[in-house]
Amino acid sequence: MPSASAPNSVLRNLPSVDEVLRSETGSAIISAAGERHAAVLARAVIAELRSEISSDPSSELSKYDLLCNAESKLSEAWRLERLAGSHRVINATGVVIHTNLGRAPLSENARMAIADAAGYCTLEYDINTGKRGRRGQRAEELLAELTGAESVLIVNNCAAAAFFVLTGFGFGGEVIISRGEMVEIGGDFRVPDVLTQSGAVLREVGTTNRTKLADYEKAINEQTRVILRVHPSNYRIVGFTSMPGLDELADLAHRSGIVLYEDIGSGALIDLSGLGLTDEPQVNVSIAAGVDIVTFSGDKLLGGPQSGIIAGKAEYIERLRKHPLYRALRVDKLTYAALEATLEVYRRGSEADDVPVLRMLSMTKAEIRERAERFVNSAVAASEDPRDSASQISDLKFEIVDGVSAVGGGAAPNVTPETALIAVSHTHLSASRLEFALRNAPTPIITRIVDDRVMIDLRTVGEGEEAELAAALLSV
Repeated sequence: MPSASAPNSVLRNLPSVDEVLRSETGSAIISAAGERHAAVLARAVIAELRSEISSDPSSELSKYDLLCNAESKLSEAWRLERLAGSHRVINATGVVIHTNLGRAPLSENARMAIADAAGYCTLEYDINTGKRGRRGQRAEELLAELTGAESVLIVNNCAAAAFFVLTGFGFGGEVIISRGEMVEIGGDFRVPDVLTQSGAVLREVGTTNRTKLADYEKAINEQTRVILRVHPSNYRIVGFTSMPGLDELADLAHRSGIVLYEDIGSGALIDLSGLGLTDEPQVNVSIAAGVDIVTFSGDKLLGGPQSGIIAGKAEYIERLRKHPLYRALRVDKLTYAALEATLEVYRRGSEADDVPVLRMLSMTKAEIRERAERFVNSAVAASEDPRDSASQISDLKFEIVDGVSAVGGGAAPNVTPETALIAVSHTHLSASRLEFALRNAPTPIITRIVDDRVMIDLRTVGEGEEAELAAALLSV
């Protein structure tokens, strides 16, 4: 039976930081992260081992055992640290605008534009005059052209845009909103909370399902500054419902000398009804109806980088441009570069092919099934190649089944495009263990589990990513 002094004896066998760093794993981490950070990780590992030994009186580990344990823990700590950062994954979930995975994937044009702008660029420089230029001018001009707005301002996200507009025009006064539009869009972004923080007083009108023009009219008083219209995004009220048209609200607002502001969320620049997105409002339609200010996201259905776009009447946009809060909310050169490149695609009319979000949403079930069949056949053939003994997937079972994808990003909750899913199961691994293995591949594969099988939806997998996906499966 081990003596009471055993833990103290084992503790004396703990490796030093230098010994851990001289190991093969330690040397590799030093090369990747530098000696200082490697030492931080090594100290944490040794502290963890010390705690484990102290809590286990029966421990009798040798110095060699402890060094091996330390090296293993160091390797795992380094792996987890690398996974914690932002890096590329393969989205096999079928959720097109996946908020957790960075929302809209950028087009190749946008990626090239980011690389081009990463060094010195004409962010606030006018090549023609050789003098200071206006930040974001090109992107704003493109958006004005595409939406029909008189002027445009760009901030760092749509929540910021909403807060900015309400602060700029509602502060110290009242903002009228229909009770049915008092929504929480996601991430605890609640319209009433935003109104409170903006310094405006909330005045609800109507009921949850029906609000009439007369309700707005009766609520207008000397303190009214804004009529707010909010697209419910990921929330729908169906059945016995009614709302006044935008043109009616615009007429009322303009007669009353107040601002009509609409937050449409996802921000479709074109008619997306052909993709089943019949409820997504178009920016140009709102502008044409007489809305003074429209805000929407750049990284959802538009398919660009994270940004909040404020479009509308020039007099109102210029007031916001001169507001002291604008500088705190403006975007950087990389965002402008990606947004400009994305908008250029819309201007030349090639968005259906060149904007990944729209291309994914336009894929038919038959097209995805054809890709799925080719993928499965190719993976099975690779597993049977006698030249590659490592490629064996006899334990993996594939079946192509019907399923649905999702738009994601808080848009179109009722739209679920039909798709063909690759259902994957493993003879010796549960679905959760298989999902874990794919998630921890060199390029993480993000999937979903349905009926105890891992589901792969190629709608959101680029054709150039299929080889990596197959390699991850073959290595399980």
